[in-house]
Amino acid sequence: MASSFTLKASLLLSSLATVAGISITPVHAASDTLVLYNGQHKDATSALIEAFEKKTQIKVTSRDGKSNELAHQIIAEGDRSPADILYTEESSPQVMLAQNGLLAEIDATSLENIPTDYRDAKNRWTGVLGRSRVVVYNPDMIDEAELPKSVMDLQGGEWEGRFAFVPTSGAFQKQLSALIKLEGRDVAKAWLKGLKEHGKIYRKNTLVLDAVERGEIDFGLINNYYWDRQAKEKGMENMRSRLYFFGSNDLGDMLTVASMSILKSSDKQEAAQQFIAFAVSKEGQQILTDKSAQYPLNSEAETHPDLKPFKELTPPKGTLDLGEYGDGQAAVDLLQEVGLL
Repeated sequence: MASSFTLKASLLLSSLATVAGISITPVHAASDTLVLYNGQHKDATSALIEAFEKKTQIKVTSRDGKSNELAHQIIAEGDRSPADILYTEESSPQVMLAQNGLLAEIDATSLENIPTDYRDAKNRWTGVLGRSRVVVYNPDMIDEAELPKSVMDLQGGEWEGRFAFVPTSGAFQKQLSALIKLEGRDVAKAWLKGLKEHGKIYRKNTLVLDAVERGEIDFGLINNYYWDRQAKEKGMENMRSRLYFFGSNDLGDMLTVASMSILKSSDKQEAAQQFIAFAVSKEGQQILTDKSAQYPLNSEAETHPDLKPFKELTPPKGTLDLGEYGDGQAAVDLLQEVGLL
């Protein structure tokens, strides 16, 4: 994206200047404008910003990129980062920045409606939206009762050619990172090799959904919001596919949490606090879930009726903080090793 390129170019120029003995400070936005590094869906984030600006008269500029790249960029920029707020697709980049001492504490009163399971114990970052890994299936091709009881079952030959997955998907790679953490690299490698041998590979989650809708494949692994968003657009009665949750703390039901934080280096702490308070308020949460079809973490916001109730989700334990596997590199390395990247 152009904005991400601009940030990287600025950082490169700064590094070259340091070598040459010249001091260059990154260009900051106007002093009264918040800078949001955004790794989440642009449409929903833009809607949130527009509502916040109208409500508070505080301007916000968004610079978009991939969550992990933005987090590493902030570490490289250090105290000179132009960013005030970081918004990521998952919590792992936030955990990394918190461990590096780069995040400010969010006002606890703003987070009262966010479950403690989905925010930092010291309030250095907070979850904003949740999304679940799911199976999308075509009932004309396979009955729900016939579907696998665990995502781990897919490495077996009984599912030969009947399912699809997207190894380049960030959510799939996060799922793989969680498997490496929970069960070890050998188990994760065997699972990947089974998927490669027996499954069909697609480039995008939307393509998997479309293939299942057309009856080209029995079922596939995607995020819930792809289906929920299409069902909202077309009408659930016009959808040929349905969602399936394993319902047993299975890795296939892994939940990832889009998260926000305030940089400690920001000189706009008060305005940044207001933005996060708005993002997790009933109003802000409603905007985000309506636009993205992801789960609001504030229970005061209404979940779309086609979404499985958030309280009924049963994600696996120990996957919110992936520790040393949070940056996804181990997953990428393993995918390359088995020939999926």
